[in-house]
Order: sequence, then C-alpha cells, then structure tokens
Amino acid sequence: MAQGFSPAEHSGDVMSTGSVVIGVAGGSGSGKTTVVRRIVESLGNDQVTVLEHDRYYRERSDLRLEERAALNYDHPDSLETDLMVRHLQRLRDGDPVEVPVYDFTRYNRTSVTETAHPRKAIIVEGILIFADAPLRALLDVKVFVDADDDIRFIRRLRRDVAERGRTMESVIEQYENTVKPMHLEFVEPSKRYADIIVPQGGHNTVAIGMLLTLIRSLASR
Repeated sequence: MAQGFSPAEHSGDVMSTGSVVIGVAGGSGSGKTTVVRRIVESLGNDQVTVLEHDRYYRERSDLRLEERAALNYDHPDSLETDLMVRHLQRLRDGDPVEVPVYDFTRYNRTSVTETAHPRKAIIVEGILIFADAPLRALLDVKVFVDADDDIRFIRRLRRDVAERGRTMESVIEQYENTVKPMHLEFVEPSKRYADIIVPQGGHNTVAIGMLLTLIRSLASR
C-alpha cells in the first residue's frame, strides 16, 4: 500500500503559488511514466505541465560521439539541475520557460527548445530529482515509484533498444557499469524523502488511486 502523505515533509506552498508541484521519482524502468500519465489523465492535459529531468542532461558538444556515449549519465553531475530549478521557480511564478530538447541517439542536446507553460499542476519527473536539495524544496508532493530490480532492468532494456537506438549489449553494459551502482548510491537512498511510495510500479491501482485523490484535492484549491 502507499506510504501516507506526511504534512511535515510538505515542502512547497500550494496556495501561494497557484500551482501544485508534484515530484515523481524512482529507479529507471520503475513505472514513473505510467504514474505521470495517470496524473495527467486525472487532472486533464490542459491543466498539467510535465518537466522531465532527462531533458536537462548537459550539453557536451565539446566531446566526440564515442566520448559522450561513455559518460556516466546516472550520476547527478551529468544533469544541469540548477537550470531545472530556475525553470521550475519561474513556472511557479507564472512565467513560461524554454526547456531543452535532448537527443538520446546523439547523447547531446539539440539546438531547439520547447516552451513550457505554467499550469495548475506541474509534474517534475526523473530518477534523481530527490537527490538535489534545492529541487526537493520546490516540490509540494514527492512520490517515489518502486519496483523490483529485474522488472526495472527488463523495462529499460526494451525502452532503450526500441526508442533510443541502443543495442542490447550497450544497454547491459551501461546497466552493470553505471545504472545499478548509481541507483544504489543516489536513487535508492533518496526514497527517504518521499511523501508517498508507490510499490509495484505503475500497476498498483490502489496506491495510484489514493495518490490521485490527494493531488485532485490539492489542485482544486
């Protein structure tokens, strides 16, 4: 079942900003996307802005493709989180922002951006969003999506091969060398900051139902 929402850890001020900011964290392949999709469906697409931490991987045109591919993308330093914090602060203040677009096949940002608009609910999604204190402080509700390691690995393997142009061998190598070690060092310990933990990934209908009830309540204020 879901862990109870703790008012003591409720870090943002929903009433003062006009937006409820929901952080959805969890290991790679845990089911975060499913939970985010359920929140968006519940509130309405026109009421929600989604900020994905993956978009904020650093621009590394100074490196060749082979060098970029060898970087550790599961360490917090690989992400420009301070830029995401600034963007989230502006969205909370009611201003639109230009969000980076990342090309996973080239391991680099593109030259274009996409405009994100302030809306009633803002969802921040990513494996490392609870590992950064300034980012955590902007989250009104912190949700950690949990799932078994083998399930997460299988989901990641399928996604990276089908959607990101990776080979099976490269996915396995990355998982062994960086994904699993970084999960144990940064992602799993960050679970202690969660207000709500959703076990069994995106398939826990009871936990997700409780979460949606809470979020609808906060968003209606």
